[in-house]
Amino acid sequence: MLIDRKKEIIISAITVPVMLIAMWMVFFYLPPMKGNAGEVLDSSFNIFYFHLPIAIVSYLAFTVVFIASIMQLKGNNRKWDIVAHSAAEVGVVFAFLVLVTGSIWAKATWGWYWVWEPRLTTSLALFLVYLAYLMLRQALEEPEKRARLAAVFGIVGFMSVPLSFFSIRLWRSAHPLMFGGSSYGGSGGGLEGSSLQLTLMINMLAFALLFASMLIYRVNNEALKEEIEEAKYNSA
Repeated sequence: MLIDRKKEIIISAITVPVMLIAMWMVFFYLPPMKGNAGEVLDSSFNIFYFHLPIAIVSYLAFTVVFIASIMQLKGNNRKWDIVAHSAAEVGVVFAFLVLVTGSIWAKATWGWYWVWEPRLTTSLALFLVYLAYLMLRQALEEPEKRARLAAVFGIVGFMSVPLSFFSIRLWRSAHPLMFGGSSYGGSGGGLEGSSLQLTLMINMLAFALLFASMLIYRVNNEALKEEIEEAKYNSA
């Protein structure tokens, strides 16, 4: 195993209560969300507190793939290939959840589950890029060749991350801009009220811990799997 079993248990033990607190805050602690005109929004808008943290965590996961891929090419150490592979698998799960929660939010906001606007389109492209990364790994059997080509893909494919993140800042988009400004003059409205900000922060922490727990679990499992596959390949 690459990561101590005790660390895996500790992080998992922390993740569970923090996630439960985050769920409780979304469903029971939050005051009703209101629109710009002061109208009370449908409760489905609370999915924002899941959608945004999940999106940030997906970017984090693919950033780990990017860094691990660089380290793999630099040092040719198989542990970095395992980390990249594991982070990509977890990242694809979160990227898929981004599309699902985003579609639910789109239905509540626009009346449609899908609109071909910049953020949704680039989020779909991001998901497909790293799905292709995993498919590439499945198609190659020789460990060293797989690690090398996957590392190159992981570095080049990372371009889809900033493209997705900055899409609503570069192009006019129907997607709300929560923070910062855009090239066309729009600005993020942010979150007003300590309860809303605290809920978002706790959910950010909860999903970050969930990512860490899943990544550690996959790294340890993947390390064991790599050892078995390498033994089979060498004995063939």
